[in-house]
Amino acid sequence: MDRRIAEARRRRRIQRNIRLGVLVLAVLIVLVGIVRIIKPAWFTNDYIELKGKDIDASRPDLDVELLTENPYSRPGTKTDKIKGIVVHYTANPGATAMENRNYFEGLKDSHETKASSNFIVGLDGEIVQCVPTWEVAYASNSRNNDTVSIECCHPDETGKFNEETYKSMVRLTAWLCKKFDLDSKDVIRHYDVTEKNCPKYFVENEDAWNQFRADVQEAIKK
Repeated sequence: MDRRIAEARRRRRIQRNIRLGVLVLAVLIVLVGIVRIIKPAWFTNDYIELKGKDIDASRPDLDVELLTENPYSRPGTKTDKIKGIVVHYTANPGATAMENRNYFEGLKDSHETKASSNFIVGLDGEIVQCVPTWEVAYASNSRNNDTVSIECCHPDETGKFNEETYKSMVRLTAWLCKKFDLDSKDVIRHYDVTEKNCPKYFVENEDAWNQFRADVQEAIKK
C-alpha cells in the first residue's frame, strides 16, 4: 500500500513539474514575442529601422539631394545593421552643405578620391541627404558598413560649429538614434575610428564633445 501511495505521489509531482514547465515555456514565448515587437533590431544583423509617430515627429527637415550612383561617392552597397552614428567636419571652412554635396557628386567624373556622407549639416542649419541610410557612404573607413555618417559645415579654421549648425546636428543625430534604436553612447567621432583629427573642434575640446552627446541624449528623451 505504501509503495502505491508513494508511486501516486511521484506521478503527481511529475505532472505538476510538467505543467509548470509548460507554463514557464509559454510565458517565455510571449515575452520573446513582445521583445521582438519592441526591440526588433536585437534579432537581426540586417539593416532595420524603427517606425512610429514619435520617430516621425522628431524627424528634422531634410533636403534630399541623392548622389548619382557611382564607384567614387555612392557605390550602392547595402549596409548591415546600423550600430552607430559618426560625426565629421568638412575641413572646408565657409563652404555650404550643397557645395560639399556637389563636391561628392563631382567625384564620379574627377575620380580624385572616394568620399561621401549620408548627411551634411550646413551653416544655416540646413540638412542635405546625399546617400540613403541603407547604403554605404565613403566616410568612416572600417565603420562604413554599420554606421550613418554626418558631415558638418563650419565657418572657420577652428572647426567650431555655429549655433544653427549645432542645433541641427543635435536634432538629426537624436532622430537617427531613435530610428536605429541607439543612444548617445553609440554616437562617435571619425577620430574614434581612425584617430584622424575629425571633427577637429570635438577632438581638441573633449568637454564640447561630451556636451554634444549629452545634448543628443536629452533630445532623444524629448
